[in-house]
Amino acid sequence: MKPRSPTLEGFRTIFLRPSFGFAEIAWRWSFGAAAGLLLVFSCYQYLDTLPVSKADLLLLRTAQPLLISRAVLHIFRGSTFRAVETAIVLALALGVAWIVLASLARAATLKALITYFRESGIPQENVKTSWRLRSLFALNLFRLATTLAAVVGCFAAILLGGAVSRPTNPAPGSALLIILTVLMLIWFAWSTLNWFLSTAAIFVVADGRDTFAAIADTVNLCRARPGSISAAAIWFGLAHITAFTVTSSLAAFPLGFAAILPPAAVLGGVLVVAFIYFAIADFLYIGRLAAYLAMIEFPDTPVTEVLPTQGSSPDPRIHSSPAIDQSELILSDLPATT
Repeated sequence: MKPRSPTLEGFRTIFLRPSFGFAEIAWRWSFGAAAGLLLVFSCYQYLDTLPVSKADLLLLRTAQPLLISRAVLHIFRGSTFRAVETAIVLALALGVAWIVLASLARAATLKALITYFRESGIPQENVKTSWRLRSLFALNLFRLATTLAAVVGCFAAILLGGAVSRPTNPAPGSALLIILTVLMLIWFAWSTLNWFLSTAAIFVVADGRDTFAAIADTVNLCRARPGSISAAAIWFGLAHITAFTVTSSLAAFPLGFAAILPPAAVLGGVLVVAFIYFAIADFLYIGRLAAYLAMIEFPDTPVTEVLPTQGSSPDPRIHSSPAIDQSELILSDLPATT
């Protein structure tokens, strides 16, 4: 029996079952649209609380940059606390909504993928359906916490770079080097933790593991099948880079006609290309999840039949296994010679 490639299974899944990709697009884009509308509404409510006097209106109508800046400073004076309060409330609301929606959506997509692989010939006893939704909530809470820590670390990197270059002793090159180095380390740590936490959701739904056991199983998967994981990461990464390169080239067409077309048409063309790229990225993400699930469900080594020995009849029920030592005398049908 020829072993099945998990990477090919991932690509095959998104081509044969595009409904998985469309489901991923549906919940991600729905949350993005809701978050955008909530952000716009919050900004509108915040701006509506700012007092604008007749003197401020007069300064704004002068069309003089200096007078306009003075009017804007006067309008926003004393509103910093309300802005911070609005940002905190908005961040908490969006964080809780994302945890709930991401957990429910990931549970639905993974259950559908498991059903698809079960129909593809995987034994049903290898698929467990007893799991708890709170484990997915915990994983997504950890992902949100790591993202928040990464954002704080980025601000800390900027402050650290600013502390190196002072007005009395300017060093812009050293400051830029420190900022870029720290940002790169933060991005690497965040992407690694986010990958482990997002991949652990597979073990929660497929094997019914709890939060920390699923993370441990993800680590064990990396130790057991590093080649398959590397292959999936490389091929799906190349596909992602290709999609980004192609869509970036397509976005240059409407920008090239910016002097001829109206701004609304140029902006619409760029947005259409951006949506195409985001859709391809969501399809590739589902394919990568399918590849990881295939690594768990498919055996890593092929099963081959034992060649019949001389004088014995072949028995198709007997198979060789890497776990069986064929040199053991107890497994031989020939008498041992002394």
